[in-house]
Amino acid sequence: MNQPQMVPSLEKLQSIQQEYFQKLSAVLTSSEQASKMASTDRRFASPCWVNSNPFSTMAALYLLNAETLMAMTDAVDMDEKSQQKLKFMVQQWVDAASPSNFLATNPDAQQKLIESKGESLRVGLEQLVSDLSKGRITQTDESVFELGRNLAITPGAVVFENEIFQLIQYTPTTPKVGSRPLLMVPPSINKFYIMDLQPESSLVKFALDQGHQVFLVSWVNPGADLEYLRWDDYVEDGILKAIDVTNEIAGSDDLNILGFCVGGTMTVTALAVLAAREQQKVNSLTLMTTLLDFSNTGVLDIFINEQHVSMRESQIGEGGILPGQELATTFSFLRPNDLVWNYVVKNYLKGENPPPFDILYWNSDSTNMPGPFFTWYLRNTYLENNLIKPNKVKIAGEKIDIRKIKMPVYAFGAREDHIVPWESAWTSASELGPKTRYVLGASGHIAGSINPASKNKRSHWVAPSLGKSSKEWLEKSTEVPGSWWNDWAAWLKPMKGTEVAAPKKLGKANKYKVIEDAPGRYVQVRHGK
Repeated sequence: MNQPQMVPSLEKLQSIQQEYFQKLSAVLTSSEQASKMASTDRRFASPCWVNSNPFSTMAALYLLNAETLMAMTDAVDMDEKSQQKLKFMVQQWVDAASPSNFLATNPDAQQKLIESKGESLRVGLEQLVSDLSKGRITQTDESVFELGRNLAITPGAVVFENEIFQLIQYTPTTPKVGSRPLLMVPPSINKFYIMDLQPESSLVKFALDQGHQVFLVSWVNPGADLEYLRWDDYVEDGILKAIDVTNEIAGSDDLNILGFCVGGTMTVTALAVLAAREQQKVNSLTLMTTLLDFSNTGVLDIFINEQHVSMRESQIGEGGILPGQELATTFSFLRPNDLVWNYVVKNYLKGENPPPFDILYWNSDSTNMPGPFFTWYLRNTYLENNLIKPNKVKIAGEKIDIRKIKMPVYAFGAREDHIVPWESAWTSASELGPKTRYVLGASGHIAGSINPASKNKRSHWVAPSLGKSSKEWLEKSTEVPGSWWNDWAAWLKPMKGTEVAAPKKLGKANKYKVIEDAPGRYVQVRHGK
């Protein structure tokens, strides 16, 4: 049996080598060519780099060597997953080795050092020591933000809580509301306020302004006392309980539900449990950047194999906590130049304070995961892709088949999403039937999803039908300027039920009294430093 080649073919190597020496000669013999090459990368675009021959040549040589290393990696003949791992590791090394990351080889940082008479280095070292104590890189001015003051400020109240979640009911902003409520389910691996940042970028407020009765699940940030929680617990005592309480408070037989990212995956498994029990408590489903079919998970796939999953199961599968910061660090290194080295240079080498940015504050506010929940998720989704296999898994005592979920579905994917590739979001949506409406937004996982209609930036793509493949869908799609939120609002409007007077009080007398104002206690809990 022929084994696949683990090195590039001689022909490929010769082609790469020839191109390398041609470019190397140009860089070494022409300072103008070196400056031109350096300026193509924003790390080296400043006058300190491009107007100084030693530094422009250094930058150009780095870029040329990086390009060549990646070309050699692409040329290696191996299976796709192995090559993906190799490319990731080489890219990590290449990004870390950039001359911009070191004071001795960064003329911008050196100039700042001289101009500030050493102050930039002093501040940079202080910030480095502070971040080492936190165990993470500071990406934004965290002193500016406070939950309930300038983030998560949409008026509302906690009307139910158990050990897994708090249910928030928001104060209506319109005199009339739909009789059928809208329940939002954010991912449990992040805090909910990505959906309620500041008023102009709040999906919660947007939905309220459309005349919906909005409820939202605020997941607990688990500590050691909740290390035993399983996926089943989050479904039965989390989402299904939230559905029942929301319907009861609103006086409705059913509701519309929205799930974001992992929250969408969790929501679909909960709906599959309802389908198995032949219970109709949900009228429509909205999914935002959600995976159900995990056959193509993009760069995250490189971290998943039987050995890794088995190791995690032995460590925390029966009880334990996966620290939120561990996941946050992993996600940051998926885009190291933007989310790691950029801050190393600015914070430590230049001694600059990062500007305030609400999304990056949220990004740093990480959430722990119970070990049994996390390991079940790893094995049954990323490793074995069991959710799309009828009756393969049992959740909350029921064998589930997601194809038995019968309701209108709206699914959103983001074109530059590196966590949920848009093609996989389409494939996942297709598992729920051909009548599913799929919409593609510009930008990435967060910026594409949280694209406020108030600003109406970017664009989105729509098509008349789901089609037979993501490629066919894209070919038939039409680009529409502005936020996809408007398209979603139009789709959901007919499903909100009859118009009724907005409730004057939140909760329900006697049974579901107001516990505390939104955003509630659970979202305020921070573990670690």
